[in-house]
Formats: sequence, structure tokens, C-alpha cells
Amino acid sequence: MAKYFDVHPENPQQRVLDNVAGLVRTGALIAYPTDSCFALGCQLGNREGLARIRQIRQLDDRHHFTLVCQNFAQLGQFVQIDNNVFRAIKAATPGSYTFILPATSEVPRQLLHPKKKTVGVRIPDHVVTQALLAELGEPLLSTTLLLPDEEEPMTQGWEIKERLDHVVDAVLDSGDCGTEPTTVIDFSGGEAEIVRRGAGDTARFE
Repeated sequence: MAKYFDVHPENPQQRVLDNVAGLVRTGALIAYPTDSCFALGCQLGNREGLARIRQIRQLDDRHHFTLVCQNFAQLGQFVQIDNNVFRAIKAATPGSYTFILPATSEVPRQLLHPKKKTVGVRIPDHVVTQALLAELGEPLLSTTLLLPDEEEPMTQGWEIKERLDHVVDAVLDSGDCGTEPTTVIDFSGGEAEIVRRGAGDTARFE
């Protein structure tokens, strides 16, 4: 049965952040809010958590998982990035974008796209997500909480708690999230390629 945490959207309670971060560190799979929609997340090296995410969303090995990072310094540990790409991403973060880039050796092999050796990274513009990441001190391995055969993600924490009660360990709820996933930009070839148009404005990458 999933634990349910109601957190203030602008001033998240420290005790809640402590509890959720503690669960993540001990192997929990959580549902949490972001600046685009709810996401599933677990610790970077959590193989069981990764397997559970794949099962819940019915994902194959070509799916790009995302490392949700607190800031640019953290993001830079996990992806290879040149000066031009650095400037483009820096100007768009934090925000509702996921960037696909070549991964460094810090990223577990099972997270990489099998042919490209790439991974998704993003820095969300969301108070609660940022506070949780600060408490964790490391990225969350994440993917959008979009269930198989459904066109839109769930937007209500209580609904997620009801429907996923036996497959996630905790739900962090700070109120309504949007239904539009991030805009995905692939920089793995050096130039910006818009893979998915979503919540982030694509004009700067056109």
C-alpha cells in the first residue's frame, strides 16, 4: 500500500521531504509532481525500481529514461556536452524540457538507449521537485506517469494513490499537475532535433 504525502506547493514541509527522500534512498518507487505532469521516480542505481517502472508503463529497451537533476552542475556529471549545446540548454533551464545527450560512464548501462548510448536529462522548474532533489542530493531516475493505452497522464495525486496503490511505494502530491509532457530535444547528433513537442516552447530550437 502506497504512502500518501500531501505537501505545500510553495513551502514544502521539511519533514515530508525527509520522509520521501528516505524512502527513495531505501529503494522506493514514487509518484511525484513536476512542472509538466506527474512522474514515476526512483534512485539512479535502483534496478528493481527501474524494472517496476518498465512493468507499470510497459516500456521496451528503446525507451529513453530521464535523469531529473536539481541543477546544471549535477546534470553535467551524467552527459557529454559541448559549448554550443551547453549554451542552448543553459538558456532553457530550468523548464519543461528533456534533452537527449550522450551519457557519461556515471549512468548505469541499463538506462542507456541500446544503440545510441544516450540518456534523457532535465532540470524542472517546480518548487516541490527542486526541494526533493535538494534533499536527495542526486538525480531521480524518472519517466512520465502515463499508463499504457491512455492518452493523457493522471493529474490528481489521490487518483494516482487509488489506481497505483499496490505498484508504487509513495505518492507526493502538491496539487494539480498539467497533462502535457516535456518537450524533448535530441542533441546527441550535435544539432537540436525536436523529438516531441510538449510543455516547453520549441521556438528557440527551431
